[in-house]
Amino acid sequence: MSKLAGVLKTLGDAAAAANVPLGVPPGFIPPLLGHSNMHPQPLSQPMGQPPSTSGAILNTAPKSTKTTHKRVLDMSLPGPDHGNPDHAHMLANKWMNATKLAEMVKTQGKWLPEKGKFSAIEEEQLRAAIEAFKAGRCLTDDQLQDIIFQKNEKGKDNAFWSEITSALALRPIIAVYHHVRRAFHPKKQQGKWMPEEDAVLKQAVADLGQQWEKVSEIVGRMSSDCRDRYRNHIANREVRVTGVWTKEEEEELTVIVTEMTIQQGKDFDNDVFWGIVSDRMGNRRGRQQCRIKWTDSLSKTVKNEGQKPRWSAQDAYILVHKVDSMNVRDDTEIDWKTLPDSDWNLWSAHSLQRRWLTMKRGIKGYEDMTHQEIMDILRVKKAHLPPASAARKRKVTSAANIDEPADPEPGDAGPSGTQEGASDGQDRDADGSTDDSDA
Repeated sequence: MSKLAGVLKTLGDAAAAANVPLGVPPGFIPPLLGHSNMHPQPLSQPMGQPPSTSGAILNTAPKSTKTTHKRVLDMSLPGPDHGNPDHAHMLANKWMNATKLAEMVKTQGKWLPEKGKFSAIEEEQLRAAIEAFKAGRCLTDDQLQDIIFQKNEKGKDNAFWSEITSALALRPIIAVYHHVRRAFHPKKQQGKWMPEEDAVLKQAVADLGQQWEKVSEIVGRMSSDCRDRYRNHIANREVRVTGVWTKEEEEELTVIVTEMTIQQGKDFDNDVFWGIVSDRMGNRRGRQQCRIKWTDSLSKTVKNEGQKPRWSAQDAYILVHKVDSMNVRDDTEIDWKTLPDSDWNLWSAHSLQRRWLTMKRGIKGYEDMTHQEIMDILRVKKAHLPPASAARKRKVTSAANIDEPADPEPGDAGPSGTQEGASDGQDRDADGSTDDSDA
């Protein structure tokens, strides 16, 4: 099997199970396992809904004030309705950067292009579109490779890129272009970085600056890999501290993040430029270390007025019903940042995603199940709201209402900064770029 065919097969194997949840409203109590009416007919509910609020799930009044596994695909399911088809056509044919996209959104009405990592459904749709283009024009693997990696940027085969982009819903052609080139890159996934490579990378950046395409040619790794390796592990290595965070470091990080976000009316879970945070800490902790420490540890403690919260049965109940209410075909389509609400906001997007994966992996044989089959089981397990005694009492403070940062719990060491790829979230920097993410 050629390298290109191998990549296509890998994309297909990595594509995830997709199915439509039953659209059961919060509070529904499903029948017992084995009952003849175990699988009721789905309700006619639009696809891709925003999550229900925790208050609706718990039947309470609201307050006044993002690891892969084997997945089973069901590509016959319809996707969400994305409205005006003219927008999709425009995105598939006009090459626009982020600034132009934002301007178009303002002038064309209230709609947004898809952002973030490509879902398993999109991966499979892309794989099928590329195979169809190749077969329809009787292309060899080498010819297809030449189209994808056209050396002259102005000589891009627009017909190819427009056709495969049209297979997706509201993905800009520029995002598909970069995503496919990464997926098919011959230097992709070369394993652990060796000390010799780090030395070559460091010297290449010293000679060329952060021109990552040129650095890539010297190092022999993808440009995005070189960028992330340098930013997260090479830059300021001589002053970098690893291991357990001290109480003083936690307090310093809390003050910096609070000053940069809450005091400026921003969200301290999603509006943080971690490169600037690292700089303000004297680069003793890297951008990745700061992000992981904040999102996985300090954020929830600050929101809970200095008390470290514990995940409860009620939290699990809310999470399952929130995911169910979104009516997605697969959990890779979930934007985890949308799950918290004003009454349920202690947990970061990354924490919620990990909790979901833990619950899902607790189901025997989940690897061979579709998303709907997994939801059927979890909906039964979480059919009843836990009794009040099972839910721990908390003081939950909305991020918008925090005036001053609270001291974090001294005993919470949190993760060390030595982990690579420890978070599924995006690592934002002041230049707007993200680590290991798609435009």
